[in-house]
Amino acid sequence: MNIGDVSRLSGLPAKTIRYYEDIGLVQPQRSANGYRAFRDSDLHKLAFLGRARALGFSIEDCRGLLALYEDESRESASVKRIAEDHLLRIDEKIAQLQSMRATLAHLVSCCAGDDRPDCPILEDLGAGEPACAKA
Repeated sequence: MNIGDVSRLSGLPAKTIRYYEDIGLVQPQRSANGYRAFRDSDLHKLAFLGRARALGFSIEDCRGLLALYEDESRESASVKRIAEDHLLRIDEKIAQLQSMRATLAHLVSCCAGDDRPDCPILEDLGAGEPACAKA
């Protein structure tokens, strides 16, 4: 299969596939004229990587997961450890986003949103401190 076929079947852009090749996540064969010749196993790896990336795993996590996937003597504990670490990072991001949301919601509620120039949102951004007292 050529890169266009693999892109269509895996759902990954050709640029992403080339990047994954550049960093060694996939290693398609090369035909005599130098074109990439993807095997079914390459397509499977790319689909695996696409799914892992869609779940937010880092490239290094994907490298580790792919190595474990291909290792028939793997221990599931190793896979679980990678997934648990990623889940912890997701939970931390969620907490940060919830805090950001609460702060922004508070600022929005403090702003009259009328034709006056006073704006607690801009005051807060400029001062780095809360512009209105929390209710």
